[in-house]
Amino acid sequence: MQNLIKKAIEKIRNQVNKQFRRSINRKNQRLLTNHEMSVIASNCNGAFILHDLAEQFRSPFVNLYLEPADFVKYLQNIHHYMQADLQFIKTDKAYPVGKLEDLTVYFMHYHSEQEARNKWIERTKRINLDNLFILMTDRDGCRYEDLSAFDKLPFANKIVFTHKKYTEFSSALYIPGFEAQSQVGDLFEFSGWNGKKFYDQLDYVNWFNTGKY
Repeated sequence: MQNLIKKAIEKIRNQVNKQFRRSINRKNQRLLTNHEMSVIASNCNGAFILHDLAEQFRSPFVNLYLEPADFVKYLQNIHHYMQADLQFIKTDKAYPVGKLEDLTVYFMHYHSEQEARNKWIERTKRINLDNLFILMTDRDGCRYEDLSAFDKLPFANKIVFTHKKYTEFSSALYIPGFEAQSQVGDLFEFSGWNGKKFYDQLDYVNWFNTGKY
């Protein structure tokens, strides 16, 4: 009985949140003035934000993830990796896994290697290095040294979502609610009953428009 009640409440919560979310997205779409930015994200958060804003994907970092160490390595030599050939390897994963030279890319929401390759090539060509915004999260094996290396990257607009405060890193954005865990959770999930998602704690519209959040 309790499980049925719990499921019913969750269903109502999702319906309420979806109604609120539509209004939030419409407002944010009206406020956004920067329509040429490229978002490079270590996992799906960037794609969810761009989808909310009804913006084109101007980087290949969509529906996939990289472990933080590989993500930082890509950014440390971005011009090189933008030109690197994407290959695929056999794994026990139910989705394609690519190798970008020494980096591993997990195409977790792609159905085939060909689809993953085509989207990677197509979206890599769209990267706007003059209008770049970078997102990482402290999950998928993120270590302290990865946070430190990320913070040292020579990009003006970079943020790493963290489950606890790191005052020593200017790029760290603490997301409350995950302190009892070893990492942040799924930030694209609704955080309450008001249509807000966890990543809404970042004022990403103002960030894209002004570089400030």
